[in-house]
Amino acid sequence: MNYTLLKVVTTLFCLLCWSGALLAQQTFTVTGGIKAPDGTPIIGATVSVKGKKIGTVSDATGTYKLKVPGDAILVISFIGYLPKEIPVNNRTTVDVQLSDDQKKLDEVVVVGYGQQKKKDVTGSISSISSKSIMEVPVTNAQQALQGRTPGIDVLNNSNKPGDEPRVRVRGTRSLSAGNDPLYVVDGIPFAGTLNDINPQDISSMDVLKDASATAIYGSRGANGVVLVTTRKGKMGPPEVTYNGMYGFVNTLGRTDMMDSDQYLAMKREANRASGLYDDNNPEASDAKIFNATELANIKKGINTDWQKLMLDQGWQTRHSLGVSGGTENTKYAVTGGYFKDQGVLKLQSYERYNLHVSIDQKIGKRIQVGASTLATYSMRKGGTYNGMTASLKMLPIAAPYDDNGKLITYPTGDNQQPNPLLDYVDGNRVERLSHLRFFNSLYGEVTILDGLKYRLNLGTDVMQNNYGLFQGKKNTDLLIGGGDATARKEGQFVWAYTVEHLLTYNKTFNRKHNVNFTGLYSVQRQREDTSTAAVRGIPVEWQEYYNLGQAANVTGIGSQLGTWTILSYMGRVNYGYDDRYLLTLTLRADGSSRFASGHKWGYFPSVAVGWNITSEEFMKGAGGVELLKLRGSYGRIGNTGIPPYATQGSLGRYPYSFGNKGVTGFQPTLLRNPDLTWETTASTNIGLDFSFLKGRISGTIDLYKQKTTDLLLQRFLPYSNGVDYVLENTGTTQNKGLEVGLSTVNIETKSGFRWSMDVNMFLNREKILALGEGKTQDVGNGWFVGQPTYVYYDYKKVGIWQDETAAQVYKQHQGEIQLADVNGDKLLNDKDRVILGTPQPKWSGGMTQRFAFKGLDLAVVAFARMGSKVKSDFYSTYNTLYGRYNNLDVSYWTPDNHTNDFPRPNANQERPNNYNTLSYFDGSFFKIRNITLGYSMPDRIMKRWQMQALRFSVDVKQPLILAPYRQKYKGIDPEDVNTIGVDAPATWMLQFGVNATF
Repeated sequence: MNYTLLKVVTTLFCLLCWSGALLAQQTFTVTGGIKAPDGTPIIGATVSVKGKKIGTVSDATGTYKLKVPGDAILVISFIGYLPKEIPVNNRTTVDVQLSDDQKKLDEVVVVGYGQQKKKDVTGSISSISSKSIMEVPVTNAQQALQGRTPGIDVLNNSNKPGDEPRVRVRGTRSLSAGNDPLYVVDGIPFAGTLNDINPQDISSMDVLKDASATAIYGSRGANGVVLVTTRKGKMGPPEVTYNGMYGFVNTLGRTDMMDSDQYLAMKREANRASGLYDDNNPEASDAKIFNATELANIKKGINTDWQKLMLDQGWQTRHSLGVSGGTENTKYAVTGGYFKDQGVLKLQSYERYNLHVSIDQKIGKRIQVGASTLATYSMRKGGTYNGMTASLKMLPIAAPYDDNGKLITYPTGDNQQPNPLLDYVDGNRVERLSHLRFFNSLYGEVTILDGLKYRLNLGTDVMQNNYGLFQGKKNTDLLIGGGDATARKEGQFVWAYTVEHLLTYNKTFNRKHNVNFTGLYSVQRQREDTSTAAVRGIPVEWQEYYNLGQAANVTGIGSQLGTWTILSYMGRVNYGYDDRYLLTLTLRADGSSRFASGHKWGYFPSVAVGWNITSEEFMKGAGGVELLKLRGSYGRIGNTGIPPYATQGSLGRYPYSFGNKGVTGFQPTLLRNPDLTWETTASTNIGLDFSFLKGRISGTIDLYKQKTTDLLLQRFLPYSNGVDYVLENTGTTQNKGLEVGLSTVNIETKSGFRWSMDVNMFLNREKILALGEGKTQDVGNGWFVGQPTYVYYDYKKVGIWQDETAAQVYKQHQGEIQLADVNGDKLLNDKDRVILGTPQPKWSGGMTQRFAFKGLDLAVVAFARMGSKVKSDFYSTYNTLYGRYNNLDVSYWTPDNHTNDFPRPNANQERPNNYNTLSYFDGSFFKIRNITLGYSMPDRIMKRWQMQALRFSVDVKQPLILAPYRQKYKGIDPEDVNTIGVDAPATWMLQFGVNATF
């Protein structure tokens, strides 16, 4: 009987399981509605079955319909809401109400001496995440700012490995003092630029732009502040990451110089114009204008491409290995990095080693301490080397090697044209700059009472630079004019520290009144010790610059000590009422040792207000609007602007004859001015922050105006004083502009395809309002009242004289440059010089497009500068048109070619008259900075391999440049600071990378 009962129970259980499984496997239609927290329907929400490729989207009424198995788990998601998982449990109707995802509104932004929620910020701040930084392959973290955020203008000074870009936040304010922003790393001011920091060690960069944001840094905030936060440890098991890449670097193009036939035609035309070439007797004429070496090479048909010989493929490699993790009480992160950039010119390279260590420790419930160390060692080679100058001048009819394969010292027989390949011979030119730096920040924080905290920040910065330059007898610089081997050695040691005491209080009263107070007492001091020695006549060249005492002559020796200190007090109050109205008051007082007694202290106040419109009652029913905040600020910030001891004046050593004896005396080189003080910038900003459609559209709009007074300028003195000028606070400039930043999610589908975009556009208008002493212009410096801080002031080229009679009116000749007679007086003089333009663009902008589909991701980063003008040294240095050196391949005037582009070559003119007028071009450009294609391995494979993530990528850096200078005028790259110099050529790079996390 027991056996029979057991059979019945077993049979019933199997039938039950079978029927349940059959029911679970049956598919049926589930319908339902998807609503927001306020009850409004959500259109376009994704509804999918977990673990299955089944899905749909909600319609215009927020409802959905989907066939699912009975045991399905629905996954509902939409931008701006938290995703939700709901088991079906054989139901035919499943309604869903999603919750707001406050993450975007509650994002934390780093501000001066603290953090704030994005919605509570009253100042103008732009933020860049680590992901954005790593979307472009950069040597220097500052390059990652280019085109990524409004109001930040970043331009490359050159394409040499290790060179640092120029960064301007909302334009140029000062005419003679610094315009670089202040960099603050982990809360401690960071001297110089960011070349010493591995970009992969950075978790975020926040740029403070208006007075409300920067006034907290007082006398150093006038040019903007860039806050850099390095990576920290996080709670969890140890996580190991490796990032590596290798890239091939190639030139974007070659400078279009003349080949042999073009050069010969140009030189003959130059001598024909000066009456030295007879077409009826070309052999005799050639014998007059070419030397024996050149004639022999012409007969051999020599046609040398010197650029091809000098330039080679460069490469870049970067590797980073890190480990991070921690517990609730202890968090740590350690990263080691290596970077090498070998330039396309053999003698130029940059190599860097980085170590970053960070640790945070809780001690009990009230105390937290931490430390961070950034250690860097770098070696830069060929920092001042410019191999392009000699190679571009070298004639194409010159042979680099003799019949035995040895380099010819003077390939053309001209002692002003040594063979540029001689610099590549080992030991002929050696230039190295070794750099060692330890930047440390330590903190201790104590919670005294609920909401009341004390924090001590301590930062130390130690730098050692050693520079050496050796030039042997066969170096091209010394071969011009001859000379013995020379050497130069420089040393620099910098020691700086910062001590900050911070007291903060944060409390909310009656759930509506939020008060946050920050008080600061700070001391910062720097000591810089430099020395230099230069010699000539190195007897044993392989000693390079390591044994200067053996040299025959000492040509220069010197040393210098510079110290300065800043003592600061600061108070800031943030008040918020009912999450609607915001107020920020800041006052900082700085005392600087750079100034004389009575002028050491400066006071920098600011006030800012904010209105969270979306928190108002009348906005409660405004669906689709998550954030609408209006803010405004006004404040005064400073710029110390002068080196230490400038107020004390200086003396220079001068030898002279006294009583038939040589003696040494001293005379003033800079007059003392104890009244000097810092430049001050008053800034007004009005901004609007917005977010619509659950974060699909978000951005900022800012209008600003800045006025800088007490500019540090030179007042020139009569020569009878014995000193040319005295430094004074005089002059005024103004900046005003518009900034727009926009982020959108354009497409997000149930299949996993996502397309998002960041776009920014900004314009800045600089203007000089006053120069002091009633002056309206300073032609020597290119300063004009009512104009931007830098302009091109010159004659205006209108063409080439085509008619000899018309040219003679201006004492010119047919085929020469025709200038504009601005005042119509039939004379060409200084009164006809005009402002041709400015490097300041009419507008600038950037765009980042991101696409993702399952494991694939694609990012395209572009930026543009429109409406600027540039000056190109190529068209002045290499456009002499007289035949001694090679020339740009240009369309020049001849009796048979009446062009208006370039003048007729003339052997009697070392350069064409008014040749500078040939150098000005439209500087507008649009660049694709980088294209990155990546693939991340699927999670199932990662689990099998016991890895967290593995991503492979390929990048193309600078694949496209659209610019009149490049497409119309055969230039290479118009991006430069004011003047396109003849230096290392612009490049593009193909890079392969791997990112692994264990």
